[in-house]
Amino acid sequence: MVRWFCLDARDVDWKKLIASLVICQFAGIFGAIFTTPAIPTWYAALEKPFFVPPSWTFSVVWPILYLLMGLALYIVWEKGWEYREVKVAMGVFGLQLFLNFLWSVLFFGLQSPFLGLMGIVILWLVILVTIVLFYRISRAAGLLLLPYILWVSFATLLNYYIYILNP
Repeated sequence: MVRWFCLDARDVDWKKLIASLVICQFAGIFGAIFTTPAIPTWYAALEKPFFVPPSWTFSVVWPILYLLMGLALYIVWEKGWEYREVKVAMGVFGLQLFLNFLWSVLFFGLQSPFLGLMGIVILWLVILVTIVLFYRISRAAGLLLLPYILWVSFATLLNYYIYILNP
């Protein structure tokens, strides 16, 4: 018997799991529409801090983070859509996922480190609220989002320095 996050694999609602994973991965794919064209041109020309990771890092880290987000979303969704706290938590999750996408539009699409910084600070706050709400419903779901907020914390610092270095 395979166990997954304290669930029997036979109890997994595969449609909800796949939907949760696909929704999160699509946020990254849609964000990449704005990100990818700007990387070799606008972004390459920016002054960056010494601690900026190599470009390939982002294409490895983000799909993993979207996977973890999808798993967390599934766990919360499985607790029961009929419960108010699940609906609220999933609504806030949806907001942070939209803000995640919006950051790509602000920073890369509009080529604005300032607007990106404003957007990512708001995103960080909404991720924090999401973690608290998810944790109250499922400890595992809340913990799955910790790498995400850590990476967005790093991205916020990086965005700040890019803004400062490119007046």
